[in-house]
Amino acid sequence: IDKVSCFCALLLEVRYWLCTQAGAYGVSTVSKVSVKTGNYITIPCRYDQRYIQYVKYWCQGDYWNSCSALVCTDKPKISGTVSISDDVTRRIFSVNMTDLQPEDSGYYWCAVETAGRDQNAYLHLSVTTGTPELYVDQQEVSGVEGGSVTVRCYYSNTVVKKWLWCKMDYWNSCSALVRTDQPKISGTVSISDDVTRRIFSVNMTDLQPEDSGYYWCAVETAGQDQNAYLHLSVTTGYHSIVTFICLTPQKKSSQTQRSTMM
Repeated sequence: IDKVSCFCALLLEVRYWLCTQAGAYGVSTVSKVSVKTGNYITIPCRYDQRYIQYVKYWCQGDYWNSCSALVCTDKPKISGTVSISDDVTRRIFSVNMTDLQPEDSGYYWCAVETAGRDQNAYLHLSVTTGTPELYVDQQEVSGVEGGSVTVRCYYSNTVVKKWLWCKMDYWNSCSALVRTDQPKISGTVSISDDVTRRIFSVNMTDLQPEDSGYYWCAVETAGQDQNAYLHLSVTTGYHSIVTFICLTPQKKSSQTQRSTMM
């Protein structure tokens, strides 16, 4: 192979890498989720402002260039146990998968259809027959303005002592509101840990509409953090107390595009 051919091949490889990185920034999502057989999962896919009017879709497959679209926002939005919806105000489209089975495990892609290369971000879904290391059993929770919620996050690792609770659409950018290794009360949010039952609980009082959003139960480790997310919606109405339990572990990692050349 001559030098010119080698240089051209390198140029193509660099161009390909740049294209895949552009996709990673246009769309983002969680990197790994785990759920028990028979349960459901809701995946949030955030996209850039410039893609508000574009078609979004959910694709299944180990590699981007060979994945199969399951549902799209411009077609019937339900296919079997999979459905898709688009919230253009928050710039998040969500995919809901119900009655999950072990054969549903694998790589999936949040994607936006564009005139050029479609923007995408991948994640890995594991459907297990056992219990995840850190989990919640509800991902969509509703509270009422002025009311309270108590979140219970279940874990199996009894060695870890640094549990935390944070708020943000994505784990990579979320900040801890309260932690078990620091003062356990911050404003209207408090945290406690029951090591006997392997549950750490978070209590939020005097809920306000601005408290709506994604929250994460998490454990801080020397390696990759483990976490489980859920979405809280606070609406106006009568005061009430809502209790829900923290089921979907996902490790903290940068959203790096899987190469179609693997």
